[in-house]
Amino acid sequence: MARTAPRICPLCEATCGLTLTIEGTTVTGARGDRDDIFSRGFICPKGASFGELDADPDRLRLPLVRRYGPDGSRGELREASWREAYDLIAARLPPLAAEHGPDSVGVVLGNPNVHTVAGALYPPLLLGAVRTRNLFTASTLDQMPKHVSSGLLFGDPFAIPVPDLDRTDHLLLLGANPLESNGSLCTAPDFPGRLRALRARGGTLTVVDPRRTRTARLADRHLAIRPGTDALLLAALAQVLFEEKLTDPGPLAELAEGMDDLREAVRDFTPEAVAPACDLTAEDIRALARELAAAPTAAVYGRIGSCTVEHGTLASWLVDVLNILTGNLDRPGGALFPLSATDRAPRPPGPGKGFALGRWASRVAGHPEAKGELPLAALAEEIETPGEGRIRAVIALAANPVLSAPDGDRLDRALAGLDFMVSVDPYLNETSRHADVVLPPPPPARSAHFDFAFNGFAVHNQVRYTRAAVPPAEGQLDESEIHARLILAVSGAHGADPATVDDLAIARELGKAVADPHSPVHGRDPGELAVLLTGQSGPERRLDLKLRLGPYGDGFRAGTPETDGGTGEAGAGTAGLSLARLLEHPHGIDLGPLRPRLPGPLRTRGGRIELLPAPIAADLPRLRAALAGRPAGLVLVGRRHLRSNNSWLHNVGVLNGGSNRCTLQIHPEDAARIGLHDGALARITADGGELEAPVEITDAVRTGVVSLPHGWGHDRPGTRTSVASGHPGVNVNQLLDGSRLDPLSGTAVLNGFPVELAPVAPPAPVAPGAR
Repeated sequence: MARTAPRICPLCEATCGLTLTIEGTTVTGARGDRDDIFSRGFICPKGASFGELDADPDRLRLPLVRRYGPDGSRGELREASWREAYDLIAARLPPLAAEHGPDSVGVVLGNPNVHTVAGALYPPLLLGAVRTRNLFTASTLDQMPKHVSSGLLFGDPFAIPVPDLDRTDHLLLLGANPLESNGSLCTAPDFPGRLRALRARGGTLTVVDPRRTRTARLADRHLAIRPGTDALLLAALAQVLFEEKLTDPGPLAELAEGMDDLREAVRDFTPEAVAPACDLTAEDIRALARELAAAPTAAVYGRIGSCTVEHGTLASWLVDVLNILTGNLDRPGGALFPLSATDRAPRPPGPGKGFALGRWASRVAGHPEAKGELPLAALAEEIETPGEGRIRAVIALAANPVLSAPDGDRLDRALAGLDFMVSVDPYLNETSRHADVVLPPPPPARSAHFDFAFNGFAVHNQVRYTRAAVPPAEGQLDESEIHARLILAVSGAHGADPATVDDLAIARELGKAVADPHSPVHGRDPGELAVLLTGQSGPERRLDLKLRLGPYGDGFRAGTPETDGGTGEAGAGTAGLSLARLLEHPHGIDLGPLRPRLPGPLRTRGGRIELLPAPIAADLPRLRAALAGRPAGLVLVGRRHLRSNNSWLHNVGVLNGGSNRCTLQIHPEDAARIGLHDGALARITADGGELEAPVEITDAVRTGVVSLPHGWGHDRPGTRTSVASGHPGVNVNQLLDGSRLDPLSGTAVLNGFPVELAPVAPPAPVAPGAR
């Protein structure tokens, strides 16, 4: 008989609650969970396709291991046992690292890691085991500018304020299209409904985007900015606030330093100076600044379109600067810092360790690290370039950089030349096809789910956990065990019980907690505390530990206290959290609306907000130089589709078609000038090469701009993604050679780069009889 089970959707940052219908071990349906305390029944097409994704016949069920010829030549990947897969890893990786040093191993983390329990808990342990500095993640293709700006402003790269969507009076969105993306660095189920509610209660929505997106069509005002100039616009808004004496930071004035320096730093960015570069009017810029200042509450929010550009870190910094200048940072209706149930427990405010950039640099081009990571755009050169420290092996966890990073062709060739490669991936895709060992995690219905990352960006404090809805298939390992065995294999402990990995992690975390004078378990015996942990597995025990030591946790005290210990952050009535208590609430626990938290989140060395950090000040001359910049010809921007998520979901048939197409959008005027026709092929040329894509003529994109979605290009041989290969599209990142980076964050410039277009002549007709 059919049964139902709750499940948090892992397919985007909205983290909606689902109700799965299951017959035997097959998911036959998915609908929104109306009892979910966060999403209240909302669902999008991705969530509705959960069953099709779960049962995808192209998913790998057993490991793949590459066979080698007698001469050492690389053969094909074939199915193997888990033991054989880990035996090979243990035989190859540790000796390689011992001979050439730990930096000879590169670790690549893809976006899906933040959507799984295993992806959150085990990569830090893997990095500790490998001891490499060559870490590359999807962050440098996406949100690293926000981490860097937050680190410089607040001392913590994870202290990222989010807009208080449900209470704000004016929301300014830049480079974001949440009606298609469902939100990013702003976890908000039913983002569309929340924006409509803003309008319904008399609030104002302003969207800055070169495309008239679904979100822009909902807005009160849409400013079709020239791509890549968001930082100039934001600097001009700050200049107007200073010039017209509209700044009102309120209590933040006592917490921030550098106000006078900031005023001087933006003095040159007047609306009149900025308007030509942004292709906006000075009047519109001044009006927007005045509206932000006059709104009872307001929030400025920028995302990938303002991050993956030449001044991405400056734009991210200025977003928070505007929230500070208008007094909207850390107040209801503005932008606030969420407090996750697994966050660090609040502690007395004071100086912290601060945040530093460039503690080391990449070997070849000297790119400075940011948050411990190097630019993913530099991976190919680190593999190809001979010399000491060359990357000879790669461990790729849920990553497909051949499609997601610039110049996939070069990276494709580089990966083929590695001495050894391991991929943890459910598919044989454009990247994992190069691996010597592929370790496939189980389908999502067979995995537990907790949002360690996204709860830290949620627009409402809450906590939810769902166990696996379907038991593991015979012969299949849980994703957490896959990671634990990998850690043992690379650390020289191959064959040990994988539970020891979790036991060691628990012992280490408890050891730190009992030594911390601010911890609720200070001075207690860590061994006695470990015995008190509950859960059916190592990951559950680790979750229990984090919940109990977190801001709402029971602190391993008997009973469930009803106060927050006097810190003022968690809120009365929310304490006493543990895994056992969470399991009693299958649809989640409401922890209350976002609340002011400053100075709690500050970790700067001075214990205050640093309005004009030195790295930011040093980069401002580059922004001033952009005042005179006018890109010749056309520039290209990406776009998101509601039924897509990077390269993940193109193998799910029900999500293909409709608007989810890989087409080049171009304005009618530009199409006519170049001689392009709807449906015809256009040749696109840029720094990294050229592509051919079908044309879609639309006035939804402004003149001077063309748009091509990312995540496509499924036409390489050796993959096993039959649906995606049948509709391959083209890889927009192949137009880039990796040389365009935001210097502060190392983030690739994926938006607003110049391109040239030309019609592709149709093939000449074949004369009768010529065959």
